Amino acid sequence: MKIDIYPHIMPVKYKESLYKKAKKDFYLKKVNDALPTLWNLDIRFRIMDNYEGIRQVLTLASPPVEEVAGPKDAVELSKIANDQMAEMVMKYPNKFLAGVACLPMNNIDGALKEVERAIEELNFKGVQIFTPINDKPIDRPEFFSLYEKMAQYDLPIWIHPKRGPDIPDYRTEDHSMYWIFSMFGWPYETTAAMTRLVFSGILEKFPNLKFITHHCGGMVPYFEQRVIGGQDYAETLLRATYTRSLNKPLIEYFHMFYGDTALYGGTASLMCGYNFFGADHLLFGTDMPYDSEGGNRYVRQTIDAIEKMQISYSDKKNIFEDNAKRLLRL
Repeated sequence: MKIDIYPHIMPVKYKESLYKKAKKDFYLKKVNDALPTLWNLDIRFRIMDNYEGIRQVLTLASPPVEEVAGPKDAVELSKIANDQMAEMVMKYPNKFLAGVACLPMNNIDGALKEVERAIEELNFKGVQIFTPINDKPIDRPEFFSLYEKMAQYDLPIWIHPKRGPDIPDYRTEDHSMYWIFSMFGWPYETTAAMTRLVFSGILEKFPNLKFITHHCGGMVPYFEQRVIGGQDYAETLLRATYTRSLNKPLIEYFHMFYGDTALYGGTASLMCGYNFFGADHLLFGTDMPYDSEGGNRYVRQTIDAIEKMQISYSDKKNIFEDNAKRLLRL
């Protein structure tokens, strides 16, 4: 079995409700409209049928509900999305193994109630949050109650990076050029979120809290030694105090995260993630369907890249299947 823990979907009823509530010009609308695989299950299933043993854990497509709707409407949209994903899992168990809850993060009380409903009533296997959260860092105290609840459930939080073209690459410009905000901005947002979670002591306070990071942990695996060296320099020469509240070596907290394989192919990149996270903290994820073939390309290239990794069969089986089963209690 190949359990894709990070494909995206936009159920039809949710899509209709979202478009009624959202601003007409939200930046991902054109992208989503160009990808019928997001809502057309016939197209999705035809692609999935190309790959033996593939199953999906459903995560809702962008945009975050809190970005396009007020606190009350965001709760309503989350419920619609989660109910529809739950229906899909029940109706197509040979395609979809589980759902990941959408949360209204501009309404934390509503979000906590939806966590309970999604996990206890809909049998979801975790939650997805975006970072930054309405332009707020992920380590704000207002979000701690969510982390405490997910630690109690012992189910993971999927972190999805978010950055729009309105964030320029240079201060002398007013927007990002050449899709830089997505290609490089999103891995940076993942990296920044991981770093804030580490230094804020959230992983110290909730040691069994589990985060699945998109795009294989962003920049962290590649820059492991820069993280270590940079902090040594800051603390030794600049007398920085960033790590004083942490009881373990800094890099050990980064190793607590999980990474997916959504690097769109590239065995060398995956080996970097494997060497950092280890075989037990790397999970098969494709980012379907955000590619030029409506999802087929990223699935094909990701599977091919994993198969070419110079690692044992048991490690590949961990990545494709066993880690997801264990982490999500499937």
